[in-house]
This record gives sequence, structure tokens and C-alpha cells, in this order.
Amino acid sequence: MARLGISLYPDNSNVNDDVAYIRKAGKAGFRRVFLSLLSVEGKTRESIIEEYREINKAAHEEGMEVILDIAPFIFKELGLEYTDLSFFHEMNVDGIRLDEGFGGGLESQLSFNPYGLKIELNSSLGNDYVENVMSHYPNPNTIITCHNFYPQRYTGLSQSHFDFCNDKVKKLGLPIAAFVSSQNADTFGPWPVNEGLCTLEAHRDLPIDVQIRHLVATQMIDDIIIANTYASDDELEICSKINPGLLSFKIDFEKELQESERKIIYEHEHHVRGDMSEYMVRSTMTRITYANESVRPENTRDLKRGDVIILNDEYPRYKGELQIVMKDMPNDGRRNVVGHIPENEMMLLDFAKPWRPFAFLK
Repeated sequence: MARLGISLYPDNSNVNDDVAYIRKAGKAGFRRVFLSLLSVEGKTRESIIEEYREINKAAHEEGMEVILDIAPFIFKELGLEYTDLSFFHEMNVDGIRLDEGFGGGLESQLSFNPYGLKIELNSSLGNDYVENVMSHYPNPNTIITCHNFYPQRYTGLSQSHFDFCNDKVKKLGLPIAAFVSSQNADTFGPWPVNEGLCTLEAHRDLPIDVQIRHLVATQMIDDIIIANTYASDDELEICSKINPGLLSFKIDFEKELQESERKIIYEHEHHVRGDMSEYMVRSTMTRITYANESVRPENTRDLKRGDVIILNDEYPRYKGELQIVMKDMPNDGRRNVVGHIPENEMMLLDFAKPWRPFAFLK
């Protein structure tokens, strides 16, 4: 089940605003923080530790894990030895992300650090980097991975490359994190570019809940992090309503729901019938649960891919069954079209597989 996370950029914000954001996200069920340390200009080790410890203290109070994003030059600018992670331990982070990496052997050595800090590797590269690290027999309990985010429009990962990278990492038994983008107009990231921050280019302009539900649907991503700061209160609220382990859809309704239809959609568990047809997803147990309730014939137009339908009283044995149309077909009047999966969610239909549970998001 995927965890949700937020991102913080202390170089571009202030501690009070960051802590307030942590509190709101924590109450919404977020359990991870991506924390940036990409510049130490004009700062001392002591001032960095003091500032970041305050942020991390608030995060830990909300039950959040904090992974610090650093670049190799940070070690040099602060006079740190690559093999000494005591500075980061003093900052009270739970791990460090090595965006560029060191070649394999050093990462393995770092994974045995005495503080138990996690070492996060870049999972977007698509080469043999992660495999190379694992070939040096690191501590498997402290190695995790995370994709990049891409501030520049059209530079995000393609779906095919994303899948390729995920397959390679999952074969190694490692967790994967990825980024989604808030659509709040006032957000920012590490650089003075505001074109969205996402891992997949196809996500850049989608509502945040659609991005998250797509990553959940892939069953490949363990942590889903909002990359830009600060997501709106409305976005945090809708994210909190997503079951991060369940394939879920919204519905654009075409008619007013009958009470029986409302209960069938929202009050009953759904799963794809095991002997799946190419024409439809079938949730069949609803017809048993609501066998004694009427579903009057309404809106029985012909059926298009993405339609959500409930069989009506004219279909006695099957009345009350919920279906999602996968392939266009005629309607003989026995299927009520209650609505349609939104166009920007149609890719989620590709993840409807035999026996897979699913739900509808209000």
C-alpha cells in the first residue's frame, strides 16, 4: 500500500510555513517528507542543523519519515567525509537521497552506517546503476529508491521508460518512490521554474488525485510524493480520501441517482469478476445484496467505453449488477447508464484485471 508524502525546500521558504504545512499534511495522513538540501551558501553546519532539526522534529511528531536530498558537492562544501554520516544524523533525518550516486561500492559502504540511515538511490536512470550498487552486497534493510522529478515541461519520463525502470528495481526487491505535481498556482520547487514537478510527463497537467490514483493503479510505487510546495488545502483533503492500495475511479454522472444505484456504487465492495469479458468489468455481488431493491429503467442509451452502468428491473436475474464498459456496444434497454469515467482517468481502465478490487471516489 502506497504512502503519501510532501516536499520541502527550506532555501526557498521559512521554518514556520514548513512546520504548518507538515501539520496539515500529517493530519491528512501523509507519512513521508522529501527534504531538499541543495545549497549551503552562507550557512554554517550549526545553522543548518538547527534549522533542519526543527522541521524534522515536527515531521516525526506527525509520524513522518524524512529523506534528505543532497548532491555530492554538499559533502565538499561542508568539509564532510563521504563515509561519515554523523552530520545527517545530527540533523535528525531518516535517510539521504543520492541523486547522482557515487559508483556502487561507496553506496554499499554507506548502507552499513551506524545510525541506520536509509540510502536512497535514483531509480529513473534506466541503466545498471541500481544493479551495480546491489552487486556490492549493501545492507538491504537500508537501501531504497526514488524517481526524479522534472521541472521543465516535456522532460518528464515516458510511461514506457517509467515501467522499464520499475521492472528493473522491483526485480531487486527494492521499494520505489515517485513524484506527482500540485496544481496550486502558488507552488515552488528547488529552482525558479514553475511548470509543475512530476515524474511522469503525462501527469503534468492532471488533477493531483488522478496522478496519485494512476500510480496506485500501477502497483509499482511504494511512496507517492507531492514534489512542489505547498499543495492547497483542497488537494490535501482529496488526497486523504484516496485509498492508496485500491484501484479507484470518479464518475461524471449523467442523471440523478436512484437510492438503490447510490448504494450499489458507494456502499458495496467491488471486484472485477474473474472470468473477465473484453466488453465489460462486472461487479456481480451487488445483484445479490440488493436483490429486493428496484432499479427503474433510466438513461438506456447505447454504451461507450468508460460508461458506468447498473442493470435495471428489466433484467430480472442480473438486476443490480454494476458494470464498467470496456468496449462500445448497443444497449437493449436493460442497462442504466449512470455516468462515465472522466476522460482524464480513462487510462485507469487498463489496470482493471480479473479479481482486482476497485472503488468509486466521491
